[in-house]
Amino acid sequence: MQDYPQQLPWEHPDWLEQATAWIHAQLEAQGTDITGPIEILHQRPWSTLARLSTTSGTVYFKAPAPGSLYEAALTQALARWRPDCTVPVLAVDLDQGWLLTADAGVTLREIDRSAGQVEHWLKVLPLCAELQIEMAARVPELLGLGVPDRRLATLPQLYAQLLEDSDSLRVGLEPGLTPEEYQRLRDLQPRMAGLCEQLANAGLPETLTHEEVHDGNVLVNDGRYMFIDWSDSSVAHPFFTMLVTIRAAAHRLELAEEGPEMMRLRDAFLEPWTTFATRPTLLVAFRQAYRLGMANRALSWQFGTGSVAAEHKEPYAEAVPRWLQDFLNAEPPMPWLDKPQPTA
Repeated sequence: MQDYPQQLPWEHPDWLEQATAWIHAQLEAQGTDITGPIEILHQRPWSTLARLSTTSGTVYFKAPAPGSLYEAALTQALARWRPDCTVPVLAVDLDQGWLLTADAGVTLREIDRSAGQVEHWLKVLPLCAELQIEMAARVPELLGLGVPDRRLATLPQLYAQLLEDSDSLRVGLEPGLTPEEYQRLRDLQPRMAGLCEQLANAGLPETLTHEEVHDGNVLVNDGRYMFIDWSDSSVAHPFFTMLVTIRAAAHRLELAEEGPEMMRLRDAFLEPWTTFATRPTLLVAFRQAYRLGMANRALSWQFGTGSVAAEHKEPYAEAVPRWLQDFLNAEPPMPWLDKPQPTA
């Protein structure tokens, strides 16, 4: 793999030509011809995504920044392990992290932008939990693919390392942490270790965690649901998944984060986990994970933007400090998260 230090791969003058040649070669080997130009849908510090028309239908090409090379290998493995809820993979280049996939449906966001979307989530989230339960047995394989390790035993150390990353924390800058917030975060290090220990005591297996299961990353096709965009993944506590899911759904549907609709989503996700723990235990674990997940999201943003040049990082400068501020503001714990949802 060619190395482009401090430069995103797609900024190199030869990159698009090389990627186009690879795409053509892969599709031609499968008897498929490209019938239109390659359309770049987005280019961000962590990935570029393109769409093209072919004689076999629409095809998508994705290339990662160097820090997220594992996505291609992970998506390929998931397509083999769980083809029912993963997009069909046409080709991968594991060295470059390039990924070529077939069109597999439309996003949940395109299907329903109303509060009726909740009914889809009540089907999607048990599927997500069941996938996580199955993947718990594959943790060594997932780590071998390069998926980041954010298991509870590693989280306190990662948190401590994050607090030494002045570029990401932006103490005294706007956006950024205030000196007082930074000190409070440092003071919380023993508390972080204690929270991780308490959550581990619930006895739930750590597993593959898709950290951005929102309505733009779930495809719908003839009653089937498929998860896409595994670039924000880790091996971690499974409940970390639900932080962005609930927040994004509440925001998109203009519902309260602590409202009954979001608690229905929580309960749908928790149901498959009742084979591991009682419902009261799960509710407490969910609350603990919801807060720890905020620190985990700060780590994900640090991981995703930490190695890119400053000009690419600047538009997302608020992400790490914002999640850490949320982590601070969640003390004391949010009691609404362990309230049982009343039955109708």
